[in-house]
Amino acid sequence: MSETERALVELLQPKINELGYDLYDLSFKGGSLLVVIDRKEPISLEEVVSVTEEVSAILDEADPIEGAYTLDLSSAGAEKKIALDKMGEYVGSYLSLHLSHPYNGENDLQGTLIAISPETIDFEIAIKARKKTIVLNRADIERARLAIKF
Repeated sequence: MSETERALVELLQPKINELGYDLYDLSFKGGSLLVVIDRKEPISLEEVVSVTEEVSAILDEADPIEGAYTLDLSSAGAEKKIALDKMGEYVGSYLSLHLSHPYNGENDLQGTLIAISPETIDFEIAIKARKKTIVLNRADIERARLAIKF
C-alpha cells in the first residue's frame, strides 16, 4: 500500500466505520480512487450512493489528492472474499473454498459452513444431491468467498 493510500485510509476509515460499514479495500491508481465498503448484511445501491456522498464531502474538504481523479465507491459484492481469520462470522453461510490439499481430488468446494474450531471446520457439501458434512483442516484453506447457491 502506498503512502497516499495509507493516508486516505486514515482519512476515510473513521467516517465509514461511523456509518456502520468496514473499509474493505482502497486503491489509488492512474487517477482513479477505488473505495470498497463491506458489512455482514447486504448493502443496497441507495446505501452505496449515500456513503459515496459522505466520502466525497470528506475528500473535497481535506483535498488529499493533487490533481483530478475519479472516485469509484462500491460494495464488496455478493461473492466477496472472506478473510480466513474471520470465517467464524460466516457460520451458516454458503461459501466457496479453495484448498491447498484436495479433498477427494477436489481443490474447490462449495457448501455451507456448519461449525468452526481453531484447527478445523465442519462444511456441508452436496454429493449427487445428497448433503454430507465433512471436516476440513483450516490450514488447508487457501481462499474463501461467499457464494451464491443456485
